[in-house]
Amino acid sequence: KWEEVPVGKPKDGQVRLRKTAVGLNYIDVYQRTGLYPIKELPAVIGMEAAGVIEEVGPGVKGFKAGDRVAYTMGLGAYAQERVMGTNRLIPLPKGIDDKAAASMMLKGMTAYYLLHRTYKVKKGDTILVYAAAGGVGLILCQWAEHLGATVIGCVGSEDKAKLAKANGCAHTILYRTEKVPERVKALTGGEGVPVAYDSIGKATFMDSLDCLRPLGILATFGNASGPVEPFSPAILAPKGSLFVTRQTLATHTRTPALMMECANGLFDVVKNGKVKIAINQTYPLAETAKAHRDLEARNTTGSTVLMPKRRRPFGSAAFVSVRVAAVRCSWTRRSPCWSSSA
Repeated sequence: KWEEVPVGKPKDGQVRLRKTAVGLNYIDVYQRTGLYPIKELPAVIGMEAAGVIEEVGPGVKGFKAGDRVAYTMGLGAYAQERVMGTNRLIPLPKGIDDKAAASMMLKGMTAYYLLHRTYKVKKGDTILVYAAAGGVGLILCQWAEHLGATVIGCVGSEDKAKLAKANGCAHTILYRTEKVPERVKALTGGEGVPVAYDSIGKATFMDSLDCLRPLGILATFGNASGPVEPFSPAILAPKGSLFVTRQTLATHTRTPALMMECANGLFDVVKNGKVKIAINQTYPLAETAKAHRDLEARNTTGSTVLMPKRRRPFGSAAFVSVRVAAVRCSWTRRSPCWSSSA
């Protein structure tokens, strides 16, 4: 629900951040529906945003009022304003606007670790990407092409196939109607791919395994169709001694150094034009519920941005609570937010 809640003064090591743009990600759906449980309800959900620091608390170093920043990984993004610590804040360089930053940090940093850490994609590789026309997919495919890889993209419709081909995919497969392993084997001379990046989950897991070459890696990083059902590791042996890994951005950004490595790598390819951020949907923050419905129905492509309304005079503001929770603190400022108490 959309409601107004108090926003207070920043304490030691905190800042008060006014949001200029908020990113929408599938992890928000997982948290709203309870697939990824939230410890305390009600709570404000949302995992990434960009904005301007309005006020800094005692002991803050490296940031000041007026700084443009973005952040990812940390509940509370669906709000016009919030008070937060500085450990997840990333300074925004010139050449990166707020809407792009809000829509690309989680997705783009995910693409970075998948391409550079999970499996180091190199020139001459042929790789498989599911949901190639989605938020992570469009970034991942462009970036992989820039690295010299041939990208096979799995998509759900002809329109999405056209979009994927315009953003780095050499080949596309309609995974709902085509036999993906057969197409992949045909495109790779019967060998298979060294890595498959799968954010769909349950519906595509076994097909993804059958697309791999011997010693290939299945990197699963999402559950859009539901979590993968339990399976015996013994099935990996006859398929070619395969590797399966479940990746998370939280692990890959667990220290400031690791986080900034991902962020700077992303900023570089965006600023030099090698990766373009496709913001294909924009909603007012107050209409977050509609944005969630469209995302779950797979009616979106690329990135989606939720736009907060400029706060009203005299310090009032708003935020979205998805019944995962409105902020409940003894603060004096008020700001609208989306919360959830599911």
